[in-house]
Amino acid sequence: MDTKSLSVFLSVAETLNFSRSGEKLHMSVSAVSRTISRLEDEVGQPLLERDRRSVQLTPAGREFREFARHSLGDWQQLRRRLGSGGELAGEVSLYCSVTATHTLLAPILAAFRASYPAVDIMMHTGDQADGIERVLAGQDDLAVTIRPLQQAQRMDFLPLLETPLQFCMPAAPCQVRDKVLQEQAASDFDWESVPLIVPERGTTKEILDDWLRQRGIRPRIYAQVAGHEAIVAMVSLGLGVGIAPRLVIESSGLGEGVASIGAEQELPSLSIGLASLRQRLNSPLVRALWDVAGQTYPPGL
Repeated sequence: MDTKSLSVFLSVAETLNFSRSGEKLHMSVSAVSRTISRLEDEVGQPLLERDRRSVQLTPAGREFREFARHSLGDWQQLRRRLGSGGELAGEVSLYCSVTATHTLLAPILAAFRASYPAVDIMMHTGDQADGIERVLAGQDDLAVTIRPLQQAQRMDFLPLLETPLQFCMPAAPCQVRDKVLQEQAASDFDWESVPLIVPERGTTKEILDDWLRQRGIRPRIYAQVAGHEAIVAMVSLGLGVGIAPRLVIESSGLGEGVASIGAEQELPSLSIGLASLRQRLNSPLVRALWDVAGQTYPPGL
C-alpha cells in the first residue's frame, strides 16, 4: 500500500466520481479503478459501492478514509523531518472559489512558494460556501471563505480583507433594470416586485435572509444558485437582481455587466479569510501557509 494509492482513494472518496478523479490526477479511469480494486484486495473488504449511476463509501470505506488521511499526514511529517537541511516539504490541501484563486490567493501563493519551494499546494475549487464544511470534515487543511456568523469552537479563522456585500442589477437596458430604476425613483422601494437571484446556501444567504426578515419582505425569488460568480453572471444577462460581495463583482470579469443598487440598500461588509481546524494548525506545513497569509494581508491593510 503506497502513498499514491492512498491519494487516489482520497480523491475518489471526495468526488465520488472515477472520471473526475482521473482528470484531477491525470490518470485514466481504468487506472483509477485498478488502484481502488488493489486497495480493496489488500483491505479485504469493499471500500466503495458503485453502480452505473453512483459511487458511495461503504462503512469500511469511511473508516479507511480516516486511515488514509492520517497516514498521508504522517508521511508528510516524516518527509519534513528527513528533508534536506530541515526544509519544509510535503503537501497542503487548500479549498477556494475561482475568484479567490486569481485575486486574494495570488500574492499569498507567490510569497509562500518563494519561502517554501518544497511544499506542494493541492488546490480544490468550488463554491466558497462549502469551505467551512470541507474544513470541518477534514477534506481540506485550509479554505478561503467568508467568516461564518457562528464559528465552530474547534475552528480558527484568519481575516485577510473585508469587502462590502451589495445588491446589483443589469447594466444593460432590460425589463429588470427598468423596474429597479422605477422603484428607486419612488419613495419606498418595493423589493417584492423585483426578481431576486440569491445564493442557495452559506453566510451570504443567512445575511440576506435576516435583512429581508427584518424588513418584512417576502421576496420574489427568481433563482437560487451555487456561487457568487454564477449570481453575477445571471444578473448581467438581465435575469434579475442579485447579491454578491463587491470583490467578486469586480473580479469576475462580468463587473461591467452589472450596476450597484443605491447606497441606501447596502448590506454589511464581509470578512474573507482562511479557515482551518485548530488541530491542523499544529502541522508546520499548514501553519507556514497560515502565517504567510497573515503577513501578506496584515491587520489594518
